[in-house]
Amino acid sequence: MSAVKKIAVLTSGGDSQGMNAAVRAVVRGALYRGLEVYGVQRGYQGLLNKDLFQMDIRSVGDIIQRGGTILQTARCKEFVTAEGQQRGADVLREFGIDGLVVIGGDGSYQGALKLSKLGIKTMGLPGTIDNDIPCTDFTIGFDTAVSVAVDAINKLRDTMTSHERSSVVEVMGRHCGDIALYAGLASGAEAILVPEIPFDLKQISLQMKENFKNGKRHGIIVVAEGVDSGENIARQITEYSGIEPRVTVLGHIQRGGTPTHNDRILASRLGDYAVQKLMEGDSGKALGISKGVFCAIPIETVCTTKKPFNTELYELAMRLSQ
Repeated sequence: MSAVKKIAVLTSGGDSQGMNAAVRAVVRGALYRGLEVYGVQRGYQGLLNKDLFQMDIRSVGDIIQRGGTILQTARCKEFVTAEGQQRGADVLREFGIDGLVVIGGDGSYQGALKLSKLGIKTMGLPGTIDNDIPCTDFTIGFDTAVSVAVDAINKLRDTMTSHERSSVVEVMGRHCGDIALYAGLASGAEAILVPEIPFDLKQISLQMKENFKNGKRHGIIVVAEGVDSGENIARQITEYSGIEPRVTVLGHIQRGGTPTHNDRILASRLGDYAVQKLMEGDSGKALGISKGVFCAIPIETVCTTKKPFNTELYELAMRLSQ
């Protein structure tokens, strides 16, 4: 017999492409298994405001290809407090909800962990473009964000080559350099600056100058926002080499747009898996796919673990950038 009868789903923190696909999978996966499903509007803030509504199969029609989140999202300072967390659990019980699927990043997982300790069965899905959640190879939205960055860099390379200029492209990633790494490798960047790896900007600048001297017609440096601003990096390059790079900050454009098929499939698989795990009576787990296999790791472990950086991929990018 199912351990749950009525579940809810919310999206929290920064939006990411594929969240709608995940919501769709949770709703339809639950309905297929005979459960009732409620949507929570505006994340934990909506939970505290009792902004919940029952969802049916049509509630999630025509959304798998849409970016953003139909449930909307918001930050909620009140939910950081013990009082707010208790009130959130009380609201869920008031609605008769015995299982909650939280789609978001690290902060969202913290909230799910607190609710699980208050007796609410919870599952966390990795909805963040940064790819900084341990226990899963990729997070929902990461593939699309990298595709957006690569497309932008490709276009910048065309105009930089035409004018024989260099470009600094600032991408998202405060504590995790994966977007910069994957986008830089895929677009053939000359340098990739990430928080995880020390670098010598003077050496990079002088190498860029030498490259231009030897006939190279462009230079692309990809920098994760957690390293420094693109403007500061460009200013230092000019000081070291005399080259004046143009700066492009991609910003929130990386979060928007139609999710790639990879993100839609990942979100769909994880959303349905979350329902399955709740029905099995499991709780307090962060779900992911590692090497093609589902994994369910305690949220507490995920919240206290840093995802290892792929140094092998970084070294490959550096070898091929010469």
